[in-house]
Amino acid sequence: MVTLLEITDENRAAVVALRVAPGQEPFVGSVRDALADAAQYPHAKPWYRAIYAGDEPVGFVMLSWNVSPQPPDIIGPWFLWKLIIDHRYQGRGYGTETVRQVTALVRAEGATQLLTSYVPEDGGPAGFYRRLGFVPTGELDRSGEVIVRLVLSEV
Repeated sequence: MVTLLEITDENRAAVVALRVAPGQEPFVGSVRDALADAAQYPHAKPWYRAIYAGDEPVGFVMLSWNVSPQPPDIIGPWFLWKLIIDHRYQGRGYGTETVRQVTALVRAEGATQLLTSYVPEDGGPAGFYRRLGFVPTGELDRSGEVIVRLVLSEV
């Protein structure tokens, strides 16, 4: 079981210190970069939380929260912008459970779909998202990432 908690002065350093496995950086980046993106793009309505397993921070998730889409820069209204699970905690279902919790939250807000994107290269998260039911929209974002959709009425 995971919980999604606000990032505070007390947990910020531990959350920023989380790192993906070597070789995964090109696909997801870092928590520090994600927080910088959130500050740089407030019009994308960033909503972010630390992912906890018990008392331990294990990851980070960030969405564009019910934003007015402004393609190609802002995809939405509900866009899973970042999902980072620390390398020490991968393979334990934390990413899957986080996506399930996020989908429940946005569905409760009236969302009918959740969008995300990924780098279409070997070693990327394509398989992860496919297993969760995301399907390609046929579109690419500005940087060439594949945009995928999860229809929430089918979750």
